[in-house]
Amino acid sequence: MRYALFGDIHGNLEALQAVVDDFLHKGVDEVICLGDIVGYGANPEECVQIVRKLGCLTVVGNHDHAAIGHLDVSCFNPYARTAAFWTGKHLSHESKEWLCSLSFIEYCDAFTLVHGSLPSPELFNYIQTIRHAEFTFRLMDKHLCFCGHSHVPLAFFNTDPIYYTIDEIIDIDPAVKTIVNIGSVGQPRDERPQAAYAIYDTTKAEVRICRVDYDIAAAAKKITEAGLPQPLASRLWLGK
Repeated sequence: MRYALFGDIHGNLEALQAVVDDFLHKGVDEVICLGDIVGYGANPEECVQIVRKLGCLTVVGNHDHAAIGHLDVSCFNPYARTAAFWTGKHLSHESKEWLCSLSFIEYCDAFTLVHGSLPSPELFNYIQTIRHAEFTFRLMDKHLCFCGHSHVPLAFFNTDPIYYTIDEIIDIDPAVKTIVNIGSVGQPRDERPQAAYAIYDTTKAEVRICRVDYDIAAAAKKITEAGLPQPLASRLWLGK
């Protein structure tokens, strides 16, 4: 079984189209979205429509909730807050209803899905340190959990001691609880500007982080022309 897992699209249509083309070309059996379809980028409605058309299992992200008024954005930085209000005005009623229907956590047969972390998923906490990972390991009833949110692909392993890797190929051992962050399609923050997503191959027992080039210039230009904050466009070139 081969799963394509992607998320943190953030309204970046060019990146999303490149990622979808890539995993369809490589061939996968199922597609999964880990949330934050909207926010920051200039094509929120189009991105929601693509994800819906894929018919994939999807969990909700904090920017998805912010855009539909279900999250207090006072904790957002000014650029993110501006983008959240703008995004809310550029989503159809149908898309808002669909985003509203998404769950915080999805429990699949072989793994668990969450945008942020398993403890209090509605708070959208990050898993960025070993201590953060420990809290989620305690709640895992499967050996594998996929997440996003930080925009940085990496994996944590519940060994003694807990350790992590930023390797692009992650071996999955059913005897070891593992958390995999699949990175970001539309706004990578690991200083690599290419769109990121993951393919989980159950036969090979591995997760591969895939990187895809896309038309950054077009995505950045749309952000600027939409009147969104300029740094949201500039950071696409930097992968930050």
